[in-house]
Amino acid sequence: MPITYGGLGFRMVSSLAVPAFLASAASTLPLQEDILSLYASPTDSFLQQYLSTWSSSAGIPPDLLPGKQSFWDRPGLLADRALIESSPVEPSHRARFLAAQAPHSGDWLLALPIANCGLRLDDEAVRVAVGMWLSLSLCVPHNCHCGTLVDAQGLHAVV
Repeated sequence: MPITYGGLGFRMVSSLAVPAFLASAASTLPLQEDILSLYASPTDSFLQQYLSTWSSSAGIPPDLLPGKQSFWDRPGLLADRALIESSPVEPSHRARFLAAQAPHSGDWLLALPIANCGLRLDDEAVRVAVGMWLSLSLCVPHNCHCGTLVDAQGLHAVV
């Protein structure tokens, strides 16, 4: 999922293929019509097929053809986010997901790693930050020096 939707900014190619194709086709359609206006050419069957599939799944009429990929991508992202939100998970995982969607929560992923300005995180800091973001196991459960049990995610009660 994109950073603004609570993800790390990595996307599956399969989820980008149809929106990218539709955005490209929609943005070049006027140019194609100008170039091919003198010749009889068949309609693009792939465009019509993907457009009808996308519009039926998104609930948006197929006659609307903006050229921005974000428009074509949004219904799929909202569906993915709704699926994640509705899946039965632990309350702490749900809380992390909702917190990751807060405005500016992912800004640290967009910072340029400039070492002279102190903006470069070392590998361990990135590992812990991404692990906490994704609710991954960060360590082996153990007893803290204060006596409290530390779980696999590195969490224990505040003393």
